[in-house]
Amino acid sequence: MRRRSGTPLVALALAAWLTAGCAYYNGMYNTNRLAKSARKAERDGRPFEAKTLWGQVVTRAETLLVRHPRSKYATEANVLRGLALARLDQCPAAVGPLGRVNLEAKPGDLSEESLLALGRCQLDLGDPALAALAFEPLLESKDTARRREARFQHGRALRMTGQYEEALAVLRATPDPRGGHDLLLALAGAGRGAEALKVADSLIAGNDTTFAWDSLIATLGRQDPRVASALVDRLRNDARATPEAKSRRLYEDAVRLASVDSAASLARLKDAAAVGGRTEGGERARLDLTRRSLARARTLTDLAPHADSLAALAQGASGAAAEAAALGMTLAQVRALPDSAAPGVPQGDLRLFLGAESARDALAAYALAATLFRQLAADWPASPYAPKALLAAQLLDPEEPEAAQARLDSLYPESPYLAVLRGEESPGYQALEDSLQSYAIAQLQAAGRAQPAGQRGNQAQPLPGQPQRRRDNQPGGAATSGRRRPEP
Repeated sequence: MRRRSGTPLVALALAAWLTAGCAYYNGMYNTNRLAKSARKAERDGRPFEAKTLWGQVVTRAETLLVRHPRSKYATEANVLRGLALARLDQCPAAVGPLGRVNLEAKPGDLSEESLLALGRCQLDLGDPALAALAFEPLLESKDTARRREARFQHGRALRMTGQYEEALAVLRATPDPRGGHDLLLALAGAGRGAEALKVADSLIAGNDTTFAWDSLIATLGRQDPRVASALVDRLRNDARATPEAKSRRLYEDAVRLASVDSAASLARLKDAAAVGGRTEGGERARLDLTRRSLARARTLTDLAPHADSLAALAQGASGAAAEAAALGMTLAQVRALPDSAAPGVPQGDLRLFLGAESARDALAAYALAATLFRQLAADWPASPYAPKALLAAQLLDPEEPEAAQARLDSLYPESPYLAVLRGEESPGYQALEDSLQSYAIAQLQAAGRAQPAGQRGNQAQPLPGQPQRRRDNQPGGAATSGRRRPEP
């Protein structure tokens, strides 16, 4: 009998290959079957069961990829894994596998479903431009449901990228019950404020309790504060809004309006402060109203009426309490200047200079600060800080420039501050600045106040051309850095 050399080995190898192939095919089949079951559970309104099944899809797909990374089904397994991760709200992990979808090379339901998931994930991750690219191939899909969803999401993506007119065209061509939010924002972004408010009116009339008005107002406010403010007006009678929500809406509206309509902003602060109860928005509005009143102070006497208001705010439980307490302490120190910084009091000139800086920086009372700076020069004419005080006052409340400069030159020709401004070397400049800063730190420590990291506090301010060791680089501190007195 002739021996067939090697036949058993070949047969074993072939059997092993067939077994592995069958195992892989069965694994892929079971993965697809699980995905199909997960989709059905979603359609039937069984979200918990669907999540469980998608989790099994992830496990099966990962097992197949580990065991058969070069199989012809590897790409399909990876895409299924990405789709399952997206369904499980794990978008950061899903976008990589989903990004391998190639609709042109392999058209089909899985490819379209995965592109739709990829686009949604990109929106969730804050990249609407990439999302729009994912949705585009699906805009003419033969599947009606996917086509409508892709068009709606594409309109959202266009709105988020600032393509408002294009977004309007898409959102109006394929109306969707979920589209009110994006339609309103697209109209506002396109400068169609009146139309946006009409849409808002219809949404309010619909009384949709799930509509997120506050997030819409915040987004709308970044595009058009006036339209956002009009929407806040329309929601004044929102029965669902608590006093906390109402006061917050009004206060945030006041903040947005500050840069475009100061009168309307002031009115909003008063409205927020009038909301019943000690709400966060109401307390912050009261603090802002107090700040605005302080900014109008011209004399130390003008500060007195605000001490009680700040003390009351400091007793509250809102986030404004700590700010009110700190402001109240500064107010008390500035009001005490007639005694603590009177002529003849040791280091009274330093205390008066720092008090004037507090009036300027903490109270924003620029007219009062200018008065205090000039008072230093009047009460302490021999102080080395008198010229720095006059420079600060000049920028806060300018007098005749030539006369003011002549006064400085005649009274303080040897001042290190004027020397540095002239571009000359002045060894005494840094010594004065260090002395002022050391005194400011000592005052803070004596008052039991820790100096906030990264903030200036009451510290000396350097001149131009000197190392910028502190916040501003001018002889009069922040006031001399080119800032002009703002409107109260």
